[in-house]
Amino acid sequence: MLGTFGLWEKRDVKVESFSKGMRRRLSIAMAIIHKPALLFLDEPTPGLDAQSGRAILDLIRQLNAEGKTIFLTTHQIEEANQLCDRVAIINHGQIAAIDTPERLKLAFQRVQSVEVAFEPEGKAHSDALAAIPGVTTAVKMGDKWRLYTKDPSVLLPQVMDYAKSHGLRVVSLSTLGPSLEDVFLEITGQQIGTVRHEAQESEPRQKGMRGRRGDGR
Repeated sequence: MLGTFGLWEKRDVKVESFSKGMRRRLSIAMAIIHKPALLFLDEPTPGLDAQSGRAILDLIRQLNAEGKTIFLTTHQIEEANQLCDRVAIINHGQIAAIDTPERLKLAFQRVQSVEVAFEPEGKAHSDALAAIPGVTTAVKMGDKWRLYTKDPSVLLPQVMDYAKSHGLRVVSLSTLGPSLEDVFLEITGQQIGTVRHEAQESEPRQKGMRGRRGDGR
């Protein structure tokens, strides 16, 4: 197991000197050394460097491919989207929805969006973009704007007209279906575009996501 988790060279080193990622890998190795058919993992990746996090996610996929059922609790919504066959969204301690990630997203087509990047870019576009007919919410994400809408096909030409009338160059333009994060925000009654800023200050523990990797049987 130490070899599998990249810890064989540290076999004679005391654990107190291990990094957080190494300790997390060791704890998972201890949990599966007896080859359990069912494994519960509570937020296995937060706080880890990218390399350690990726190693643990790859291990979860490998264990599942070998026939093990894995229950995963995580606040990393994209992690649940990539790993889990079924996802349960928990709101105030109660299961608010449970289904496959794709079926959950299909149920919320009203939170589709158009993502656009302009040059020059800036926060000054916020009110003007939000005022375009059909835009329900305008959110700045890095150097891009995400415009939530029920009908992206109608909004696309209006975005191009906006760019032309303001002397802007469109660097990128794409349509996006609802993400699992969008579904989470809708189900828990939080407004899209506000939670990212709140989450940086304090992560709400009463809301979470639980995923299950099936055993394939």
